[in-house]
Amino acid sequence: MSILKEKVISFKERKILVPEKPIIPFIEGDGIGPDIMQASLRVFNRAVEKAYKNQRKISWLEVFAGEKGFRKYKNYLPEETLDALKYYKVAIKGPLTTPVGKGFRSLNVAIRQKLDLYACIRPITYFKGVPSPVKHPEKLNLVIFRENTEDVYAGIEWEKGTKEAKKIINYLKNEFGVNIRTDSGIGIKPISEFATKRLVRKAIQYTLENKRKSITLMHKGNIMKYTEGAFREWGYELAKEEFRDSVIFENEISGKAPEDKIIIKDRIADSIFQQVLTRPDEYDIIATPNLDGDYLSDACAAQVGGLGLAPGANIGDEIAVFESTHGSAPKYANLDKVNPGSLILSGVMLFDYLGWKEVSQLITDGMGKTILQKKVTYDLERQMENATLLSTSQFASAIIENME
Repeated sequence: MSILKEKVISFKERKILVPEKPIIPFIEGDGIGPDIMQASLRVFNRAVEKAYKNQRKISWLEVFAGEKGFRKYKNYLPEETLDALKYYKVAIKGPLTTPVGKGFRSLNVAIRQKLDLYACIRPITYFKGVPSPVKHPEKLNLVIFRENTEDVYAGIEWEKGTKEAKKIINYLKNEFGVNIRTDSGIGIKPISEFATKRLVRKAIQYTLENKRKSITLMHKGNIMKYTEGAFREWGYELAKEEFRDSVIFENEISGKAPEDKIIIKDRIADSIFQQVLTRPDEYDIIATPNLDGDYLSDACAAQVGGLGLAPGANIGDEIAVFESTHGSAPKYANLDKVNPGSLILSGVMLFDYLGWKEVSQLITDGMGKTILQKKVTYDLERQMENATLLSTSQFASAIIENME
């Protein structure tokens, strides 16, 4: 076996096999990407070194997408990069700017679809001391499982006035008696049983592995009965077919729920937005279609400090890409200014995924201590009294200091 092969993450019977010194690709990202990636890699490397001495180490491999990809390969999403992500299985990326004009609708969406990263996983947790617009942000502690490949994000749409849009409008009118204004753009929203069930399966597996208490199927099925309503029905079906011994449905509970069962329930999308504010501690894991999950994850992030502290992962059956959840903010590029917290916490998710919990804990504790000391970047400093303003790189250094 070659030295290279010995450092590649693999899977056996759906279980991850992680060598002691794995190669993990990273995409630096556009705009603020270089600043936050460099800061984050310093934190990651020190945490691994402190946790395991010389026993374990990450061999970081830069691969290219976005503006760097175009400069190197004349392609914003080179095949070489996709091949590397497939081969090495686990990667981390900074924010990418989608090119204006022709080409990908979104580079981030393209990566998810081309690698079939069907679960967007967004943990929402609060760090003590972070300014929040709500009275009790600590009560919100949930993980959102957002379906990542279908819904309106599938990108099936036609512009107003095109021959395709006219053809579909005429077809719907002639075949089904559906009248749509002729000056309409047309979009198609697919939600399949296959994609729904594999998302809910992953959410239930996560809930069991992490000893969480409940899963809520979020949907707008009262209006979109055969897409989002079907998402709800298929979610319940999957839970019943594959996890019946481990779950209990909300309508089966009389009195106190049994401690050894996961509660499966559902809520209409608009009510969830109210209840994560008024009754946040009633929600634990939320599984949702693509667009609903996009809205909800950002709204929940605002309750615990904003996107600067919101991590994310896009995970398939084997391949996983962890990423900052905010944009590339080009006006702050190369200023060493912005909060690298989203990317650092996405790294925490990455190390959890590898099973390197000691590293995750060191980073989380280090960041928590740094925020409590009010040593923060500008986005948090301007909301705190008597805070110390740090640059991106200084914030990383403060986290490292607090890990020692």
